[in-house]
Amino acid sequence: MDGVIVHSTPLHNRAWEIYLERHGIDPERVQTRMFGLRNDEIVRDFFGEGLTGEEIAAHGANKEELYRELMYPRLEEFMVPGVREFLARHAALPAAVGSNAEPANIEFVLQQSGLRPRFAAVVDGYQVERPKPDPQVYLRAAELLGVAPEECVVFEDSIAGLRAARASGARVVGLRTTLRELPSHDLAIDSFEAPELEAWLQALPR
Repeated sequence: MDGVIVHSTPLHNRAWEIYLERHGIDPERVQTRMFGLRNDEIVRDFFGEGLTGEEIAAHGANKEELYRELMYPRLEEFMVPGVREFLARHAALPAAVGSNAEPANIEFVLQQSGLRPRFAAVVDGYQVERPKPDPQVYLRAAELLGVAPEECVVFEDSIAGLRAARASGARVVGLRTTLRELPSHDLAIDSFEAPELEAWLQALPR
């Protein structure tokens, strides 16, 4: 979702910066330290390993509430170009969201954007034992869609997500919304408006 449906990294960065500074923590290298990871992993990185599970969850929830406050008036501005039109063109195909994002953020983005009806399944990193870069999120999404992973195309923007997608056996499209250099993809595009995307999809074995 993040970096694929909505280019949320700038506001996630800002939310973490504000939140960490409120707690007297230097938000140095916040983007590289948070990118593609679950909140519990990010909280442990910045706050240390001495927190209880409840404290970790509270920090994550408070930061995400701040992120949603920042994003709410600007969601349309941060939508990845062409994503609405792409989903409309391929509405006959089953689609799922597989994300390490917080469940509340997934719900927020899909509901506020009006795209929730486009997805037959939504899987987050808390619904599996091991989040990305493990492929479980995508294997579960394929299972819920009733298709083999090898019949899926995954769109990803993070290194952890790309590795998870590749390990699942799916074909992989990398989106350069956050990083210019992407590993482990079959096609790399700047947005869903890229003219080569539809040609590549049409050429896939049926």
